Amino acid sequence: MGLTYETIQEKLNGQFGADNLQWENTYDQLTVTAPKELNLKILQFLFDDETLAFRFLTDICAVHYPDNTGAELAVVYHLHNLVANVRLRMKVFTAIEKPDVYTATSLFPGANWMERETYDFYGINFVGHPKLKRILNVDEMDYFPLRKEYPLEDQSRIDKDDEMFGRGGSYN
Repeated sequence: MGLTYETIQEKLNGQFGADNLQWENTYDQLTVTAPKELNLKILQFLFDDETLAFRFLTDICAVHYPDNTGAELAVVYHLHNLVANVRLRMKVFTAIEKPDVYTATSLFPGANWMERETYDFYGINFVGHPKLKRILNVDEMDYFPLRKEYPLEDQSRIDKDDEMFGRGGSYN
C-alpha cells in the first residue's frame, strides 16, 4: 500500500497535535498550514520519518495577503516523496512587521537560493540562513517588489482611456 494523504495527516497530527495544524486538499494536493515556530520541526519530521520520506524540496515561495492582519506573509514549501510520488504543500504565516521564519538550509541545501529569492521579493527574514542577501534585485532597493504595497494602477496617468478598459462610457 502506498503513502496516502490520510497517513500523512495521522502522523503529523499525532506528532504535533491536530490543534496546531490546518488541512485542506486543493486541486488534489494536500496542504498543511502550521505555526511558523514549528516549520523546521515539521520539515525535519517529514524528512526523517521512514513512511513519509519527504526528502526533496521542490520549491519555496511566498504570498502576500495584505488583508490578513498579523499574518500577511505566507511561506509555502512544496515537498515531494520521490519513492511514493506524493507531493505535499506546507504553509506558514508570519506578520509583515516581523517576517522571521527559520531557515531550511540545514535540512535542504537547495533551500539556500530559494530562500534568498523569497527574501529578495517578499522581505521574509530566514533566521539562521548562511548568507541571506538580495540576488536578483539591486541592493539599493528599499522595498520588496512582490508585496502588494502599491496602487494597482497609476492614477496620475492621462494617456489611458477608461472606456477602453471597460470603465465608464457607453456600451453599444
